Amino acid sequence: MRSADTRDRITTAVRELLAEGAFHESTMEQVADRAGVSRATLYLHFRSRLELVDAICETFDQNPALLRLREIVESPDAEEALEDTIAGSMAFWSSEDAVLRHIYGVASVDPSAQDLIDRQRADRRSELERLVRNLARTGRLRNERRALSLLLMLTSYDTFRELRAAGLSDRQVTTTLQQAARDLLY
Repeated sequence: MRSADTRDRITTAVRELLAEGAFHESTMEQVADRAGVSRATLYLHFRSRLELVDAICETFDQNPALLRLREIVESPDAEEALEDTIAGSMAFWSSEDAVLRHIYGVASVDPSAQDLIDRQRADRRSELERLVRNLARTGRLRNERRALSLLLMLTSYDTFRELRAAGLSDRQVTTTLQQAARDLLY
């Protein structure tokens, strides 16, 4: 149990540093200091910065919005699944924005950040492929490949950030994207 508590303290410290925009300049020793552990203890749990970022990815897997998304895509009501997938995606981006903003911002110079983004995109693509197959069963989709491309664009973190920067609230972002999906896919 103590080991799990220590690991949690370390991931909390990394999350805080990411949210502050300070993780990528931080040393492993600074991460250990923030977590209240020795550098040796940090290295017992995480051998590298990449492993620290991987641990953050694991915390994303426990995000309620993301957990709900995985249930939604196979819903018997495919059109409701589409609406809920967009809402869930935006809820996830919104809840993790403070951390993701910094990860995305340094991806070009930090391989661990780019790796996390690449894995996140692959996971999202896989879930959206399942949703498109579900939507295709309705017979209303114009084109499955086009639908996947549009959904990748509509549910991306970049789209979320652009619309938020344009002054839309989280709710307005969601309803705008849901309407766009209905207009473009059917």
